[in-house]
Amino acid sequence: MYFEKMIMQNTCRKTSAREKQGLVLFLYLILIVIMNQKGIAQESTDEKLSNVKSAINQQKTTIKQVGSKRQKLLSQLKKDDLAIANIIKKLNKTNNSLKKTKKRLNELVKEKSQITHEKKQQETALAKQLRTAYSTGHHDYLKLILNQQDPGSVQRTVTYYQYLNKARIKEIDQYKKTITQLVEITNQQKQQAEQLQTLEREQIQQKTSLESNKEQRQTTVAQLNKQLLNSKQRLVKLEEEEADLVAALSRIAQLSKQEVDLTGLSKLKRKLSWPVKGKINRSFGSRKQDYLKWKGVLMTAPLGRQVKTIHNGTVLFSDWLKGYGLVTVIDHGEGYMSLYGHNQALLKSVGERVETGEPIALVGQSGGQSQSALYFEIRYNGQAVNPKLWCR
Repeated sequence: MYFEKMIMQNTCRKTSAREKQGLVLFLYLILIVIMNQKGIAQESTDEKLSNVKSAINQQKTTIKQVGSKRQKLLSQLKKDDLAIANIIKKLNKTNNSLKKTKKRLNELVKEKSQITHEKKQQETALAKQLRTAYSTGHHDYLKLILNQQDPGSVQRTVTYYQYLNKARIKEIDQYKKTITQLVEITNQQKQQAEQLQTLEREQIQQKTSLESNKEQRQTTVAQLNKQLLNSKQRLVKLEEEEADLVAALSRIAQLSKQEVDLTGLSKLKRKLSWPVKGKINRSFGSRKQDYLKWKGVLMTAPLGRQVKTIHNGTVLFSDWLKGYGLVTVIDHGEGYMSLYGHNQALLKSVGERVETGEPIALVGQSGGQSQSALYFEIRYNGQAVNPKLWCR
């Protein structure tokens, strides 16, 4: 504006030819300066815009890479959790077999002791009979007949000998049976001892494998934790996990065939036991992330503690689910279901019938949990309800 006023003022007054030429030159220089400034400003703006676009593209690439890496890590986490669960199930089976084998060995020891005692008694009785037979052995049948004794006396003696002989034969037969039993029990003992050694070796291998898989899982979880998410990303993650859970429950509800004797939970409020003994760390309805709230309870409990079903029902789901780890869902009838998540191992398969208080899983930290805990939900017609209204 300042330069425009000068131009107007200079045009309004009379000037000499030299002054006009100077003025034109001056104005030309001013125009060049102005155009240069506009060019520089335009270049600066274009450069800033280009930098912003580049930063946005870089951010999109980073987000995509992080998402892809997290997805791979989640797949690895699933593999780790399932491997641990498989080993735990084998280990439990091995431990149960060990208990049975040790119990059978103890029974065999008692049986062997009892039969050995019977064997000694039979040997004593048989030795007594043999001594009696030996002391009267010189009165054989031929001598009795040749001595021409009283026939009645001879008959009585013969009958006595026959009785002793039968008793002796019976004792010998029983003794043979005892020896056979003793040999059989000794062989069983040997087999059970060998089986015990085999089971103990398997147990050691399984424990070693378990520790290896636990270390692998810890590495995976640590890598997942390095992929730090901001508040919005965490919200999206939790929304996706919750949506997956609802979708899974909807699918299995449609597939379920309600049994006639499953009467639901409507009459059991405040009468059911909690699925595990532990402290409630997250309550139903408490804030989870932004507007999201807990649809169940999170109960802290020691690793490996038994998780028991709250009521009888049928297993609808028994598998790994993103965000919830190893999950079991029980159908109780009349639209009621219970859900048990973050387990270390699942003890029941889909379709199995379970009774109230029956172990269905073991407490764990699957699904990326840093501490062992059980996530527990009760749902009615697909909607989550407060477990505290049913469990005492």
